[in-house]
Amino acid sequence: MIKSLRLLYVAIRELSEGQLTLRAMSLVYTTLLAFVPLLAVSFSVLKAFGVHNQIEPLLFNFLKPLGPKGGEITQKIIVFVENVKVGVLGSIGIVMLIYTVVSLIQKIEDAFNYLWKIKRHRSFVRRFSDYTSVILVGPVLIFSAIGLTAFIMSTTIVQKLLSIEPFGTAVYYVTSYMPYIFVCAAFTFIYIFVPNTKVKFSSALVGGLFAGILWETTGWLFASFVVSSTKYAAIYSGFAILMLFIIWLYLGWLILLVGAEVSFYHQYPQFLTVNKETLLLSNRLKERLAFLIMFLIGYNYYHNKPPWTLNSLLERLCLPVEPVQDVLTVLEKNGLVFETADDPPAYLPGMDIESIKLKDFFNSVRASEEETYSIEDRFLSMDEVDGVIKRVDEAVGDALGEETIKSLVLSRKEEIVI
Repeated sequence: MIKSLRLLYVAIRELSEGQLTLRAMSLVYTTLLAFVPLLAVSFSVLKAFGVHNQIEPLLFNFLKPLGPKGGEITQKIIVFVENVKVGVLGSIGIVMLIYTVVSLIQKIEDAFNYLWKIKRHRSFVRRFSDYTSVILVGPVLIFSAIGLTAFIMSTTIVQKLLSIEPFGTAVYYVTSYMPYIFVCAAFTFIYIFVPNTKVKFSSALVGGLFAGILWETTGWLFASFVVSSTKYAAIYSGFAILMLFIIWLYLGWLILLVGAEVSFYHQYPQFLTVNKETLLLSNRLKERLAFLIMFLIGYNYYHNKPPWTLNSLLERLCLPVEPVQDVLTVLEKNGLVFETADDPPAYLPGMDIESIKLKDFFNSVRASEEETYSIEDRFLSMDEVDGVIKRVDEAVGDALGEETIKSLVLSRKEEIVI
């Protein structure tokens, strides 16, 4: 109970800080540009499979909280979609159409990566394949599953089975709650698929249930507001429908992002604190973390164990994504480790661990930011200070000597359990 209340408090706190609202507004703007092209692409694919007529009821359910205006907006959007002739757009027009759709999904991924503290994006090949599957294959599978379910429910065998109690009553209650189940399942799928990291199913499910319940509750409240309030029509006149549509889009994106935040904190409960803490590592801790990561990667490589992934490192180190990802980026930049092409990617030494001297490794980690900023030449030079820094560097070199990552790995007597 305490954990659930703390999770709810953190979700409200993150919402009040403003970052989620800013990203939700950005997604609303992108959605207004990409909504009709997205439906047009999906409509063209679904039309080839003969299930395109199911878009309209799905869109109507999405806009149901708008009341009678929702049906009006649905009809207008469907007319826009049917008027889009993909065949007469030409090559440039088709490219721009697909780009508009892809930019929406990319914007969603960027928002989720921000929430999950992930700085690395998917590669172009992965983006193309993943986005294509979402845009083209996803709608076909969803509507095919809905149609198959309706066909099975209408068969004689199932109808006879439903006449037997308690099967009939059970199916009645299940079908009554089916919209809620579909909404929660959709949110759960998004939380698993969109972030560029491994999301546990349990965490995605918690976020999906939270977002689904919030979605249904907000939809009921918004519908009550639309029915009971008539002043907005007097104020906005002909723009009232558009304003209601934009507000509902904004609330929808906000709910999606809040649910993603809940999934993140459920997966990393060690950061679920009442007082928000920003993890700022000192230079000493950054160096220590770099040695730890390099040691773990080298140890598994030398002993022919499964290579470490980002998520397995996070679980072992009990740290959030950001500092671990920053150190891995530094190690990759210096050629000390490299990322495999697996999904999820794993990490292996970038060179023979016997050739990586500890003093060289230490110096490369210390000087990791110098190449980025290149400001050493602009520093004031004094012999006294330069002499101290030189003695420190020499002391480090003398202390580490000719030791390598391999000798560090071999100094471990007990087996590391992943």
